[in-house]
Amino acid sequence: MDRISIDQIRRFRLHTHHLNTWYQKDDVKDIIGVCGFQNSPPGAWENALHNRIPDLSLDDMKQMLEVDKILLQAWSFRGAPFVFPTSESDVFLSSLVPQKDEPWIYTQGLGLALDFLQMSFEEVLLLLQKVIPKLDDEILKSKTTLDQTLAQWIVPLLPDDKRDLWNKPSMYGNPNKQTVGGAVVSFLLRPCAFMGLVVFGKREGISPTFTSYKRWIGDSLETKGIPEHELARKYLHCYGPASMSGFTDWLGCSPTQAERIWNTVKEEIEPVSVLEKKRFILSRDKEMLMSSLQSERKVHLLAGHDPYLGLQDRDVILDSKSRQKQIWQTVSNPGAVLWEGEVAGMWIGRKKGKTLDIEITIWDDIKVPQKNIQDLCDRYTLFQSLKLNKITFL
Repeated sequence: MDRISIDQIRRFRLHTHHLNTWYQKDDVKDIIGVCGFQNSPPGAWENALHNRIPDLSLDDMKQMLEVDKILLQAWSFRGAPFVFPTSESDVFLSSLVPQKDEPWIYTQGLGLALDFLQMSFEEVLLLLQKVIPKLDDEILKSKTTLDQTLAQWIVPLLPDDKRDLWNKPSMYGNPNKQTVGGAVVSFLLRPCAFMGLVVFGKREGISPTFTSYKRWIGDSLETKGIPEHELARKYLHCYGPASMSGFTDWLGCSPTQAERIWNTVKEEIEPVSVLEKKRFILSRDKEMLMSSLQSERKVHLLAGHDPYLGLQDRDVILDSKSRQKQIWQTVSNPGAVLWEGEVAGMWIGRKKGKTLDIEITIWDDIKVPQKNIQDLCDRYTLFQSLKLNKITFL
């Protein structure tokens, strides 16, 4: 097996994640389509795109997502909201539909509500599938409204002895705003998204809206060929050299489902050695991975949840376990300062009215030019239509 160094992996991934240079507006679909951009917390996808195509404004992005609809937002990998090219909806949605006894992504926590209702997963999913086509004629504002409206649409289909239980306060989250039925719907919206039954619409103020794929795009979701095949390729291209367990975590699916999807490309991959461990790459990426790739850009200020940071082998870009905990948190991830593909520090932006304060922390003795960081801070502040108040280096 060929041995691959950590430096080679970093250089390769900077290229596959389009962080090697600045790109142009015409590259949008290719860039977002590589592995999709997570949009949790809201705005994460816009920050990620700004880090690759600085000439795109927030209005430009809104136009592509909400008016031209060349981009689409829906629940996808790990049950999180993702933005991806509409033309690749089958890869980012249909490919996640499980087969046979494979569980659905993001539905493991539903068991508590099902036990309370004494109903099976299949029963409640079938009920939701019967009523959710009403979204073809509806646009609902806010996730809470979506959950509770769909839950109420289901009530007439429930056995009499289940209706009272269905309308009891939720055992998850805020019982004042959610019923048991609303909680069930909330979990099942992920399967419905994968089937093309619900997507995000326009954002109204701070609230998203929701409707059906058919109403939003104008046609039902169609599956072309074997979308799982392309999904596995995307992962290996962006995060190779990779393992099947890493692929499982990235999708948030069961090992059985991950193995089935992985096996669709088994004739296109080959093993390599990374720190004495077997990993896999697409054979077509081998030459690029082993070449002496160079990037025009050396410094990056990535926002939290950037796809480059969505890797499972975190040691490749940050070998300190204690510092990994600072970058990858449960909520409110800080931004990451990259130097030649390695996480060299972190940054936090604090908005105060129309101004922004930015704190930069650079670790150890890595010599990251402050002038380059200041330029990126200026770009980011302008992108957010704010005025940069001050930059503090800690």
